[in-house]
Amino acid sequence: MNAIPTIQTQAPVLVIDDHPIVLQGCRRVLEDAGVERIAEATTVVAGYRAFHRLKPAMVICDLTFQGSGLAGLALVRRMRDVDPKVRILVFSMHNDPVIVARALEAGALGYVLKDHASGELFEAFDRVRAGQVYLDRRLATEVAMLRTDPRRTPEAQLTPREQQILARLAQGKSYGAIASDLSVSYKTVTNACSQMRQKLGVRTLAELIHVAVTQAQRQG
Repeated sequence: MNAIPTIQTQAPVLVIDDHPIVLQGCRRVLEDAGVERIAEATTVVAGYRAFHRLKPAMVICDLTFQGSGLAGLALVRRMRDVDPKVRILVFSMHNDPVIVARALEAGALGYVLKDHASGELFEAFDRVRAGQVYLDRRLATEVAMLRTDPRRTPEAQLTPREQQILARLAQGKSYGAIASDLSVSYKTVTNACSQMRQKLGVRTLAELIHVAVTQAQRQG
């Protein structure tokens, strides 16, 4: 590993990831950087509880957790809702600019890919800890392009079935009515709504309906 400049931090750093090797790697980078107080959590629930208990000034968080999909997006948003001053760095394997944009919208200040060198993780940590935004040049360019390419918006990533359900949510229809309209089961509709909440980075049905209505207004 290349030499990394030493930094000091008094507040704890919380690392939330369900891969032991990733946790070990993050700990090694942070310890080499001189960080003394490091806490770890391996699930979304444990991470949120640790966040409440420890009140860290800095969090390094994955987005994908086994059995929970992109639950890290909602976790980032919840942590920022609780403490708007917390500085969150996403450390993820997802290089899709739509997901990166959603993470930033949820409240992350930085985003680093797991296949990058440890020196970049330190650089991102140092920048985010100082309250600055961090994205590598390629991700920054691709995220910026989302604003000018409507085909790559989060809504454009929905399947045709999800688009059908979203349109009916905008009309104020219930899950049962949507299932009847589309000749599918009630469970199919609820599962689709759960998937859409993850893709769109929203937490509740009310927020999903807001997205549906906003999209319908744009299209109208």
